[in-house]
Amino acid sequence: MTAGDIGRTAEKQDPDLSHGQLTHLDSPGGDTDAARQDDAHAAALDGPFTTRQLLRLDEALRIADQATGLVFSVYLGELDEPVRAHAEKLHGQLADPARAVLIAVSPNQRLLEIVTGSQARKRITDRQAKVAAMSMAASFGGGDLAGGVISGLDQLATQAGKH
Repeated sequence: MTAGDIGRTAEKQDPDLSHGQLTHLDSPGGDTDAARQDDAHAAALDGPFTTRQLLRLDEALRIADQATGLVFSVYLGELDEPVRAHAEKLHGQLADPARAVLIAVSPNQRLLEIVTGSQARKRITDRQAKVAAMSMAASFGGGDLAGGVISGLDQLATQAGKH
């Protein structure tokens, strides 16, 4: 499934956005070493998301995974040309690609790709992925990167239904 180009406009791009960051937090109850927490906090400050947004995103990923039995992932960073092939390569590197749904976003390039595995594709159609992508693109255009990703996750999980 392709969501395609989310549009190229003359808007200024944020040079402070980190590239190639995965939006993954340590699991709750994990290592609570103070130095590690400081490193995680510093990483959050360097990226496009606040700590609060990262927590919301982590929760949205967890809920989508649990509700559907699929594995949702988000990639935030530059996408090499051809963009679709790069997104598919990233998807193939996930632990269980057949059950995986990857949302790949490149804010600086203004690109978005949604890639589904063979099992996920049976539950999320191309059309449904495109609708979610359009919703995300609208949020991104309004400056809400985290909200757009969370909204897209919710829409895709709702379309996939319960497992």
